[in-house]
Amino acid sequence: MRRVHLTLSALLLSLSAGVLSVGAHADEHVDPWESFNRPVFTFNDTLDTYALRPIAKGYNYVTPQILDDGISNVFDNVGEVNNLANNLLQGKLHNAGVDTARLLINTTVGLLGFFDVATHAGLTRSNEDFGQTLAVWGLGSGPYVMVPFLGPSTPRDFTGTLADTTRIMVGNIDHVPTRNSITATNVIDTRADLLESEKLITGDKYTFIRNAYLQRRDYLINDGVVEDDF
Repeated sequence: MRRVHLTLSALLLSLSAGVLSVGAHADEHVDPWESFNRPVFTFNDTLDTYALRPIAKGYNYVTPQILDDGISNVFDNVGEVNNLANNLLQGKLHNAGVDTARLLINTTVGLLGFFDVATHAGLTRSNEDFGQTLAVWGLGSGPYVMVPFLGPSTPRDFTGTLADTTRIMVGNIDHVPTRNSITATNVIDTRADLLESEKLITGDKYTFIRNAYLQRRDYLINDGVVEDDF
């Protein structure tokens, strides 16, 4: 569920894991579309600066921490469906079992996921999406691309985003106000959670976020086992 983002929210997700080499520079071959990507990045960043970021700051100001954490936990709990589906598709049966247990425990004991009881019980959350599944199946990433409104991606990851289970679930909600409210709350809550992370950005913002995103994706695809090529 946390894959539903807008502008800088999507860009800054790559910073949240701390898997960065801030001074690193990605090889030129990963960004052959830079002349297109930079204007799109500027558009996304401007939209974030004057629209989403102020809303996220206001959300943080009026939302008690326990409620903010609970809302994030609820969306993460919905996202367990996506983790489960992709772990099965990747043949990670143990992780799929953990996902199932987490979903059951947090949905019941955790009150629809508001409380992350499963983590306290020692069940570690996965972070899987269909883009990672396509990578495991051997599909190449393609060039780095900045998508209007959505942020950094690659052709493989963008295809995966469109196919992710929880995105489809929300999109199939017939009641439009409910669907829009869920999507907007997810976007704002995610962006608010990343306000502190943006302080990590140094140097050229576009390059920093590009490198962070690509390293983060490598980290996730390889389950934390990656070589430092920089």
